[in-house]
Amino acid sequence: MPYLSSKELKVAYIVLSYSPHKNPVSRLEVIEKMGYDIDRFVGYVNEGLLCCICRDVLEDPLQAPCEHAFCTSCIHGWLVHHSNCPEDRQPLDLSVLRPLYRYMKNDLNQLQIHCRNRECGCEMVCSLESIDRHERECECSRVPCSNSGCPARVERRNLDSHLAVCEYRSRECPKGCGYAILSADDAQHNCVAELRTELELLRSEMICRMEEAKHEMESRLDSQRKHMVQKESLLQNQIEELKSQMSRMSSDIRTLLATERQHHQELEQAQLEKLELLELVKTLQEDCRLTRDGSKKATHVRPLTRLESMK
Repeated sequence: MPYLSSKELKVAYIVLSYSPHKNPVSRLEVIEKMGYDIDRFVGYVNEGLLCCICRDVLEDPLQAPCEHAFCTSCIHGWLVHHSNCPEDRQPLDLSVLRPLYRYMKNDLNQLQIHCRNRECGCEMVCSLESIDRHERECECSRVPCSNSGCPARVERRNLDSHLAVCEYRSRECPKGCGYAILSADDAQHNCVAELRTELELLRSEMICRMEEAKHEMESRLDSQRKHMVQKESLLQNQIEELKSQMSRMSSDIRTLLATERQHHQELEQAQLEKLELLELVKTLQEDCRLTRDGSKKATHVRPLTRLESMK
């Protein structure tokens, strides 16, 4: 059996206490290590703030209806193979787990804890609710080297000095080709070959872009051509319709002109008849005067003769 830390042994003990399995290593595979090591805390820690599974101080806690508290990862791993509380064996499943009571959460957050980098020289002691923020920025935390390919992890405060001597660090080629090269690759770097490779890549990229632009332009032209053909057909139909309307209007105008000429002729005829009637009236008036003068017989004969001729 591989070596187990003291924390893993505590978890294995709890698991074996309530499980028929006899292999602590296989059981630990389903229980993610969680909880804050109680040795990191300053002063007394209330028993109620300890996880019932890993026996460390609660991390991301959940509470069962029976009021026993667990680290989230611990209880999730436990319930993969069990359906009861590890403390009192009451039925338990994930759906009934709830966040920790507020007063317990407040007590938990106010606990004073050492930075996990204490062995590296960090002497910071702060409240549990602030420890994560501090450890993300702690100068003693180990961070990965920012140079690509470098496997080293160094303390944050020593990162700059490591970057200055890191064998994976890169710098711009002193010959002016513009490439970033690793210190170990100085002897193998060939500016001409690198530039030729870059030129070929650019040429290939340019050809691809030109082909894409060509296809896009052909597609647009084809779409515009189809649109123009459709529009031309529509315009042709409209022109034919306008011609038909103009033909009908010309026919109507000719009919109206003929009707107008006829009406004009009838008007002229009526005008002539009017003039003749006026002349006849005038003649009758003269005949009336002559009748009063004693030429009654001759007067009657003339209008009658004229009236007959008009008829």
